[in-house]
Amino acid sequence: MKIGLRILLGYFVIVALAAWLLGNVFVQEVKPGVRQAMEDTLADTANVLAELATDDFLAGRIDDGRFAARVRGLAERDIDARIWGFRKHSSDYRVYVTDARGIVVFDSAGRDVGRDYSRWNDVYLTLRGQYGARSTRSDPDDENSTVMHVAAPIRDAGGRIAGVLTVAKPNQAIAPFIERSQQAVLRWGLVLLGTALLVGVLAAWWLSRQVGRLQRYAQAVTAGERVEVPRTAGEFGDLGRALDTMRERLEGKQYVEQYVHALTHELKSPLSAIRGSAELLESPLPEADRARFVATIRAQGDRLAQMIDKLLALAAVEYRQRIEQPEPVALAALVDEAVAQVETEAAAAGVSLARDGVDPAVVVEGDTFLLRQAVANLLDNAIDFAPRGSVVDIFVQRGVDGVRIGVADRGPGVPDYAIGRVFERFYSLPRPEGGSRSSGLGLCFVAQVAQLHGGEAVLANRDGGGAVASIKLSVGSAS
Repeated sequence: MKIGLRILLGYFVIVALAAWLLGNVFVQEVKPGVRQAMEDTLADTANVLAELATDDFLAGRIDDGRFAARVRGLAERDIDARIWGFRKHSSDYRVYVTDARGIVVFDSAGRDVGRDYSRWNDVYLTLRGQYGARSTRSDPDDENSTVMHVAAPIRDAGGRIAGVLTVAKPNQAIAPFIERSQQAVLRWGLVLLGTALLVGVLAAWWLSRQVGRLQRYAQAVTAGERVEVPRTAGEFGDLGRALDTMRERLEGKQYVEQYVHALTHELKSPLSAIRGSAELLESPLPEADRARFVATIRAQGDRLAQMIDKLLALAAVEYRQRIEQPEPVALAALVDEAVAQVETEAAAAGVSLARDGVDPAVVVEGDTFLLRQAVANLLDNAIDFAPRGSVVDIFVQRGVDGVRIGVADRGPGVPDYAIGRVFERFYSLPRPEGGSRSSGLGLCFVAQVAQLHGGEAVLANRDGGGAVASIKLSVGSAS
């Protein structure tokens, strides 16, 4: 499972848990809180009415006195109130009074006078000097029909409890307020949940994108590709820079180790030739042999110097990750300079250089020096393999997929087994007519320059004999 999905799922679990807790708190706290507030109001109302009913109750006219008339008149009153958006026209109160035995002596609803209420908690507890209240269903089969009853004692002149006044109010009277609160909490909860999920998706996408960039960078580095540190933000940017620093240090260490090993291997052959020739020169020799051994030492010394120079040039290219300051490069002029650089070697080898296929209008963005050296290396390689009296063709072409700089010769071509290895460091093929092998660094340098410019180096056999070596640059490099 990808890290972005894990983060999103974890975030969703947290948000869902928060939403569940919010709903649970509403059910367990808000609803009871509203009912507790109503009970508090009923308790005040019951005690006020108990004080107002005391005189009529003690005088024995509680059912037909002024108190009873006023309470019954409440049912006919049009309250016409708008309470928090809800219209209220009539009172929801029911008031009843019981005597010291718990027998109903007054009922504002006019239905239970004479009934024994002594076992109901509101009456039972109040008659015993305690706070009396109860919540009872008016319809046993309907859980929403509960009615809250709160009682207050009626005391005689001696302070003894002579009766009980109870005020009852259906819990359904506050249901619209609770329902509206539920809807508001649900609506805004969904908005909050949706917003939180959107933020979670964006955060997970952002984090996944940052990690993905670093992952692709690490994979590219592992594959040996030239890549820049990805643009990341915050701690991811610091991590990217740390990875790049680590890569540079590790690559530098490995690069030196590889080069020391490779250089040691490649220097053995010319050093052995120089050492053998020097040992032979220590003894008396004919002049012809002495001159031949001196020439061998000089040739091997030149080979060593050339190998070191090319190694240094190759190392400078391989260690670079990008062209820091690319500039427009006119390839026709660059080819002229490369040709001038190798004309002496071409003349000595009896090879002609033809530039008929060079498009003078092609310009690319890149490093002039590196591209010129790469083309010169291609020419050197073609001259080594071209038969005496043949022509080496140089061409620069613009195509649909980019620009191609190529050098073609009429030599023996490339064996099939070597096609995939010619750009490896120190890999070289024997020259025609017994010529000595090259350092095997020229084509490797060409490949590195091509990659540094976002392209590739290609070597293939030519129709009619010979080989074609070229540098392909992408369209993005051309202007």
